[in-house]
Amino acid sequence: MIKVRPLVPALALTGAAALLAGAATPAQAAYPAHSIRVIVPFAAGGSTDIIARLVTQRMAAELGQAMVIENRGGAGGAVGAAEAARAAPDGYTLSIATVSTMAVNPACRPHDLPYDPIKDFQPVTNFANTANIVTVNPKKMPVKDFKEFLDLIKKNPGKFSYASSGTCGVLHLMGESFKMATGTNIVHVPYKGSGPAVSDTVAGHVDMDFDNLPSSMPQVLAGNLRAMAIAWPQRIPAIKDVPTFKELGYPVLNQPVWYGLLAPKGTPMDIVNKLRDAAVVALKDPKVVKALQEQGSAPSGNTPQEFAREIREQYDWAKDVVAKQHIKME
Repeated sequence: MIKVRPLVPALALTGAAALLAGAATPAQAAYPAHSIRVIVPFAAGGSTDIIARLVTQRMAAELGQAMVIENRGGAGGAVGAAEAARAAPDGYTLSIATVSTMAVNPACRPHDLPYDPIKDFQPVTNFANTANIVTVNPKKMPVKDFKEFLDLIKKNPGKFSYASSGTCGVLHLMGESFKMATGTNIVHVPYKGSGPAVSDTVAGHVDMDFDNLPSSMPQVLAGNLRAMAIAWPQRIPAIKDVPTFKELGYPVLNQPVWYGLLAPKGTPMDIVNKLRDAAVVALKDPKVVKALQEQGSAPSGNTPQEFAREIREQYDWAKDVVAKQHIKME
């Protein structure tokens, strides 16, 4: 026989719960009560810094409190990421995530990295994606399209070199992933950043370059570099003749880089969701969208769960490439 509880005690409990909920609501609604620190784990002026400032400035207007960027570069982003991982989970210290900090560093430094990209952070949202591109020096590699390009390097194993922004960086891993997917043998030449890598490819000191689109686009448009393929969901209007890796039959290479927002693990989800909602508003602002597009990026604004999956997928990809290609930090 089912026992029916008296209504009065139940109502009394409901009222007490309601009072507790009512007491919690003003505290939740008050967030943020003061400015929010946002750690950018790279130097000022780079893509990560620019995108972080564009989006957080508009988020601050939505949240009613300043979001203060603090650049903490060093060790490929590891210094800033480690500091962010140690922060109190109260929503007042956030950080910017990149493929380098969340996937490449952990893959290249599995034993001495001072943070865990999966266990130490609560993803908030992906701010923006940026295309990757492979280009060639048209004088050293006079190929007109990807088929000619691939045929040439397959017929000449070990002869051609490729530049990247540095050993065990995301663009190095892109180059090694390309070798795995296409069954080719090209020689890696690491540089200290995308700028020098692009310059030396234009000068003919290396044959090709794996890069983020924004730093290579001016040279492609000027005819100093010829684009072979891009990692992006669809063709880009400014270089509409350049196919995506997916079109060419290499979906594993069709991975853009991303820049997103993280909170320390344990941050209450009501705060996480409030931050994500503010980011979505920012990423729909026409001025922000235009500014991102000028950086060669496209807004995202996905959910915390979706961003967590993106991080995990890139983490697994990086570990696989590093292991199979026997990549080690210099």
